Amino acid sequence: MTIDHESVPRPGGPLSARQRLGTELLDRPAAGTRVRPVPQAGRHRRPIRSRVALPAGLLGCDVLALAAAAALTAPGPPRLTAALLALLLPLNLAGGLYRSRLTVSALDDLPALAGRAAVSTAFAVTLAACLGPGRSVLGPAPLLRLTALLAAFTLLACLGRAAAYALLRRARRRRPSPTLVLGAGQLGQRIAAALLEHREYGLRPVGYLDSQPVLLAPDAPLRLLGGHGALESQIRRKRIHHVIATEGAADDAATAAALRTAARLGCRVWVVPQLREYAALGRRGTDQLWGFPCLPLERPAVRRPGWAVKRALDIAAAGLGLLLLSPVLAACALAVRFDTGPGVLFRQQRTGLDGQVFTVLKFRTLRPSNEHESATRWNISQDHRMGAVGRLLRRTSLDELPQLWNVVRGDMSLVGPRPERPYFVMRFGQAYPEYQDRHRVPAGLTGLAQVNGLRGDTSIEDRARFDNRYIESWSLWQDAKILLRTAALMLNPDGS
Repeated sequence: MTIDHESVPRPGGPLSARQRLGTELLDRPAAGTRVRPVPQAGRHRRPIRSRVALPAGLLGCDVLALAAAAALTAPGPPRLTAALLALLLPLNLAGGLYRSRLTVSALDDLPALAGRAAVSTAFAVTLAACLGPGRSVLGPAPLLRLTALLAAFTLLACLGRAAAYALLRRARRRRPSPTLVLGAGQLGQRIAAALLEHREYGLRPVGYLDSQPVLLAPDAPLRLLGGHGALESQIRRKRIHHVIATEGAADDAATAAALRTAARLGCRVWVVPQLREYAALGRRGTDQLWGFPCLPLERPAVRRPGWAVKRALDIAAAGLGLLLLSPVLAACALAVRFDTGPGVLFRQQRTGLDGQVFTVLKFRTLRPSNEHESATRWNISQDHRMGAVGRLLRRTSLDELPQLWNVVRGDMSLVGPRPERPYFVMRFGQAYPEYQDRHRVPAGLTGLAQVNGLRGDTSIEDRARFDNRYIESWSLWQDAKILLRTAALMLNPDGS
């Protein structure tokens, strides 16, 4: 379970929350005052046809190409063709052959198509040899037919993609997508000029956003629409589908925040680095726009296909955990009942995904004097009112077990940033600009910050940095690693 508890960050460190906030944490709101979470931007997604048309068309081209190649070469039993298709499509998907791009070329796809077709054929032959008579598959004639199938598929798939890309360019010229350019400097103006001249990219620039004063020529085709703060309103007003960031966007904190907002609103975001060599680092998905390198910003974690798998695993693991740990839950409940009296569960408001407030469940380890104390007091680890049972539950993190029900309900995930109370979310958000970015994903029982020792009496700024790093590099394997490291830490609890 989680290794994090509510305790004051250690004073004296350079980034200590108490040192930064001073007496602000002691400035309690009046009783009954409701602290609202900072509102998060709602989504303004691109039309579904613009997101799925190209991937669906390319997928259809590959299916038709393999079926036509099988009909022309007669490689063997139909199950072999089915096995090839079942292996080839996931390989092409993993290789990025079905993603949307600015610059499309069938010849660029040819080496990847041929290589993945060869790998799929080798797997299919091996599978057929293991499941059936080896001579019928590995003889000279069958291998010759499979080679012919491979060549025919590669050729037909390449021709199909050439036709699909020709249709795509034509559709892009007819209906270009509204696009915002972040940065009205020299590089931004050159990017806008290239888009206006070359309509085959399908991007129609509607204006610039730049927080610095920029003097544009009187006859400039585009005008300055405002600073980065106007991004959300311009996206909604002009129905923006793409955002292109220029002029050192990777290093400017304000631009980085604007890019995250644009991605959260459903826009496709591209970064044009001023240092051209940055695009030559071999990053997957690097594109180009009339010779300018373009780096696509990854989609938000909650909008990736793997997030649905994460949610399914959360439900299965949390449900199984509640079932298997029911004797432990019952024992903890009885111990709490005898230690603190009626009211075994402790309910507290926490802030989760998109700043939404939910009720978190824990076993009660002490009884606060009133709700105001529960909402605004940070450190209770050394409270004299905590008995032996409470200390044991907190030291072993058993008090967090009821949060498995929060995971089943969807309030939380097994892995994610630890949730905080709205009062402290407001305070930390004022002190640390990146703190609110933690709420881009659901809160978790444990997280990257916790397994790196940032729990208890540690820096809030460091926690926010690790939480945002987890969100921006999210993967299912990273979740598995965090859970394994959490289990290892629980075997040696430190009572933080």
